Amino acid sequence: MKKVIHLIVVSLLLFSCVKPQEKTIKRIDKKNFEKIVDGKQVGLYVLENDQGTVAEITNYGGKVVSLWLPDKSGNYEDVVLGHENIDDFLNAKEKYFGALIGRYGNRIAHGKFTLDDKEYTLATNNGANSLHGGDKGFDAVVWDAKQVDAQTLELTYLSKNGEEGYPGNLSVRVLYQLTDANELKIEYWATTDQSTVVNLTHHSFFNLHGAGNGTINDHLLQIQAAHYTPVDAGLIPTGEIAAVEGTPFDFQESKPIGAELEVKNQQLDYGLGYDHNFVLEQNGEGLNYAAKVVEPTSGRAMEVYTNEPGMQFYGGNFLDGSIVGKEGKAYEFRTAFCLETQHFPDSPNQPDFPSTRLDPGEEYYSICVYKFSVE
Repeated sequence: MKKVIHLIVVSLLLFSCVKPQEKTIKRIDKKNFEKIVDGKQVGLYVLENDQGTVAEITNYGGKVVSLWLPDKSGNYEDVVLGHENIDDFLNAKEKYFGALIGRYGNRIAHGKFTLDDKEYTLATNNGANSLHGGDKGFDAVVWDAKQVDAQTLELTYLSKNGEEGYPGNLSVRVLYQLTDANELKIEYWATTDQSTVVNLTHHSFFNLHGAGNGTINDHLLQIQAAHYTPVDAGLIPTGEIAAVEGTPFDFQESKPIGAELEVKNQQLDYGLGYDHNFVLEQNGEGLNYAAKVVEPTSGRAMEVYTNEPGMQFYGGNFLDGSIVGKEGKAYEFRTAFCLETQHFPDSPNQPDFPSTRLDPGEEYYSICVYKFSVE
């Protein structure tokens, strides 16, 4: 009996010495991003908060390269799609992974708009329309970078008059901050010396299972919007502000992203799924709650807050497995979602939409907060 007790005690002592599973975060080698592009130095910058969350950001396109979040067991996964080196980003088939988007996020019909009786012509890089700033938008320029502290990165860029067809010298400043409240906070400021249009946003492709780890259709999504802006076959808004009630676009109550994807609906057909702007309910000019996503298995959750009137929800409908990203994982159909806070698509051609005009002497300001937690 004494021998049995002795064995039990020894076993307990040995068990108590076993270390818990390491919370592994696989840092990217900064040398992978050290390159001169368009005569400017590209680099990789690391933000880390006291929660153990880590974000890696490159000044090429202001792209969030990785974002490491724990699950309810403390195991970390990188939850944004992307690449592990600058060359793969430069040659990427999907160039918007994690990027800053400008001068104009989303689409402008036929690549044209009129301001003060003058028509401006933009690059048509999305069928007949202009998308995300044109052939070389803010996602493809090298920003001037300053690491303010361990949790803050400042990026600046001067978009010169006529760049991609837009009027005015536009001076832009973006602040990425990874707060101790576990928020990735993105703030944008811009000024111009000539009347222009501006609509800046952020384009991370999220999967709360982990990048490349399967479908996002099981994620639970809630959007604080009773209306959305229907589109035509080219994904340009028709001008209508339509109620979501009774349609697959009703996310006022939380439901799986894929719950109604198979419903016969012309808008879903146009977007190959969800690729639509939602009209957010605003309680004032400050920060408003916009959306929440929960991945039930891991417990990872993300809330979105913004001062913008709209948010584009995109369900990864154009991913097809042909892109191989970090850790050699292929990014398959609907394995990522985007929640892009914004003014509405094609606003310069839609007088009833909130204006995206910016005049000299004014300051553009936009904020998007992605707040992370575990449930």
